[in-house]
Amino acid sequence: MILAAGRGMRMRPLTDETPKPLLAVRGKPLIQWPMESLRAAGFTRLVVNTAWLEEQLQAFCADWQAQHVGTNVTVSREGQDFGYALETAGGIARALPLLGDVFWVLAGDVYVPGFAFTPDSVARFQASGQLAHIWLVPNPPHNPRGDFGLSPAGLALSQADVKHTYSTIGLYRRELFEPPWCEIIPGNPQGTAEPLAPLLRRAMDAGLVSAELYNGPWVDVGTPERLAELQ
Repeated sequence: MILAAGRGMRMRPLTDETPKPLLAVRGKPLIQWPMESLRAAGFTRLVVNTAWLEEQLQAFCADWQAQHVGTNVTVSREGQDFGYALETAGGIARALPLLGDVFWVLAGDVYVPGFAFTPDSVARFQASGQLAHIWLVPNPPHNPRGDFGLSPAGLALSQADVKHTYSTIGLYRRELFEPPWCEIIPGNPQGTAEPLAPLLRRAMDAGLVSAELYNGPWVDVGTPERLAELQ
């Protein structure tokens, strides 16, 4: 699942007429980078959630599917269905009927060209019994305090002296978005908007989230200045 529903307020005025995942980065739309990486690794069933300027994203996804035989891109239309974005946990819960028992989640506005979405990572996660496995990155200047810690045993920690930044890339088990972990009704028919971090922290405190540190190129393309530097 690629998250692409946000308004991109910090990226204005660029996002007034273009959804942030469709802004060009080094010659192609930002969202195209992970789509290409996933396809190259054999992951050809994609779900993209949309809200802001979603017609543009829907058209892009339709074109992508048409141009890449054997791929399937389903759009979860939060804007059409509710008139607003459901945030990360709410959006995943809404798309849950479209997802498998184990699935990747990543943001469509993060540039991480060298990340390997490998079947081996999925197999290890499936065998682990964990509810989630997330990739952390060194803290960028805009998030110096980080988000989560990492134990010597490879567990993600909600509280730690040293914290790293959540890359937005993770493997998840659908159980995390169902009772008793998630209070949203599966499929989120009521349109509950809910962030992911509190849900992840509850699972971390139960020792059910593993993590690893990724040291390759990674940019949260959150402002025009960061986009200009990346270009």
